[in-house]
Amino acid sequence: MKDTLVFLVSNIVDHPEDIVVDVKTENAREILVLHVHPDDMGKVIGKQGRIIRALRDLIKLMAAKQGGYVDIELFEEPLQDPSVPETV
Repeated sequence: MKDTLVFLVSNIVDHPEDIVVDVKTENAREILVLHVHPDDMGKVIGKQGRIIRALRDLIKLMAAKQGGYVDIELFEEPLQDPSVPETV
């Protein structure tokens, strides 16, 4: 599933070298955490979330055919508040 997700997303984004997929396992369920370049976030989400929803549906269907459960989480880096200075 991980390789399929990387293949699909790499054909959508402008920075395919920045794609990282982490695998988490929770209660016999596999969760693929997708990391992409911040500039590509909108392309992966798509209008009204259509692209990420389609990716999730496809991966879930593939996993169900193999008797498992896989979901995709899109990792978003927290925004730093410029009014709060960083501590060293």
